[in-house]
Amino acid sequence: MESRLVAVLEIGSTGIRLLVAEMSPGGLWRVVDRAGKPVALGRDVFTSGEVSGESFLECLLVLRNYRELLQGWGIESENTHIIATSALRVARNRDVFVDRVRHETGFRLSIVEGIEENRLMYLAVRFALKQDFPLFWRANSMIIDIGGGSTEIMLLRRGQMVAAHSLKMGTILIDQQSRLGLGWSLERYLNENIRNTAGLLSAELDLAHVRTFVAASSDARLASELAGFELNENCRIIERKAFINFAEQIRNYSIEECVQKLNIPFAEAEGFIPGILVYKIFLEQTDAARVVVPLVSIREGFLIDLARGVDPEVQEEFFSQIIASVVNLGRKYHYDEAHSRHVANLCMVLFDALSREHGMNRRERMMLETAAILHDIGMYIKGSGHHKHGQYIVANSEIFGLHREELDIIANVIRYHRGDPPAHGDIEYITLQREERILVLKMASILRVADALDRGHTQQIKNITLERRSQTLLIHAGGVHDLSLERIGIEQKADLFQDVFGYKVMLY
Repeated sequence: MESRLVAVLEIGSTGIRLLVAEMSPGGLWRVVDRAGKPVALGRDVFTSGEVSGESFLECLLVLRNYRELLQGWGIESENTHIIATSALRVARNRDVFVDRVRHETGFRLSIVEGIEENRLMYLAVRFALKQDFPLFWRANSMIIDIGGGSTEIMLLRRGQMVAAHSLKMGTILIDQQSRLGLGWSLERYLNENIRNTAGLLSAELDLAHVRTFVAASSDARLASELAGFELNENCRIIERKAFINFAEQIRNYSIEECVQKLNIPFAEAEGFIPGILVYKIFLEQTDAARVVVPLVSIREGFLIDLARGVDPEVQEEFFSQIIASVVNLGRKYHYDEAHSRHVANLCMVLFDALSREHGMNRRERMMLETAAILHDIGMYIKGSGHHKHGQYIVANSEIFGLHREELDIIANVIRYHRGDPPAHGDIEYITLQREERILVLKMASILRVADALDRGHTQQIKNITLERRSQTLLIHAGGVHDLSLERIGIEQKADLFQDVFGYKVMLY
């Protein structure tokens, strides 16, 4: 297999940026070209709710120029990836924008969810820090990426993901909203808003115990050039005191002074001070001794995602971060952890033993594990109808590494882990794609059986083995004498399994 050139184009709130890389066999890659053009998409969208005609034409012109550049590189269309972030996510006319870009440039544009931005940034940060900053993997950490239209935050407890959030708090929005602050200064406006946000985050991971503060944005990268030092070729460090002093120094600069005194391009200078002040205020909520600044973006994260392919080791590490985030969501809603983790383990045994029957892949195994861990999360609201309450909670939550479509599937699996099977009047189910509905049925049927095997929430069935006999699936429970309660559960909940897989389930 030969090396190939790959391009990643990102349409952001303040500009359109290009990265070209050579990707070699074995997942290795190196950047060979970068480019960026300022475009005021965010100011349009966050003011009027849509991309203006002027910005529309400006974007198309930039994209046509990039297309010519990529043709000069000889990059094939299948190796060109175009993504858009917060501005287009919320634009009312985003579908028209995407369609027109495709017709006029040939580029097929994908709009990235906020939680997907978190995932890509995590990959980029992981790459940039490598093993040069071991404290990141051992201590509590906060990764924060402040863009023009949103702020992406990840919280990690000793290297394990606790929570990931996409907040509607970008530098453009901050600038606009602070001007409406009834005479408040920018810092007072930020302090009021960030104090509330920090309080909510501390409920998931006490920010006072955060030892590693990772600032991942173009503003942080500029600050690191002015006030920091190099850790490695992909990462810089700013000491805590130096960062706070730098923020204090520039807090009252005008945009023109940022351009002249800091030698920052005008397009970057507009949101520079709000971005740095947000970092400063969050940093002061933590116990971090320094600010870690990866010299990477979600474009590098996208490249890493492409390059790693199906590397089993990287994939398993990433799945473990997803499950860590899932467990912490369950704890937030005071779920029965012993029961939920036990049901999840039983689900995994059933999944692995029935691989021939269900045909699901490794990622779908992780989705089933997620649904099993969270299947009783709706008990937080009310025991009666908790499967429906659980569906609502999960469908409206953010889980690191999971796309919105995957969350919708998982929420539906939780909805049908008990009670009646899916019906034509169930809107959340029938609006799924056909393949997604089949996944829900397969996963829910396995989850119902696993849940029945711990009906008393006592975890008395420690291990199971499966035996197929004609149209019957025999489940042998090792070392358990009284299975009466679990047999009642199987009788009540295994009907969907029989409908989906054709096996009558018997417990011995």
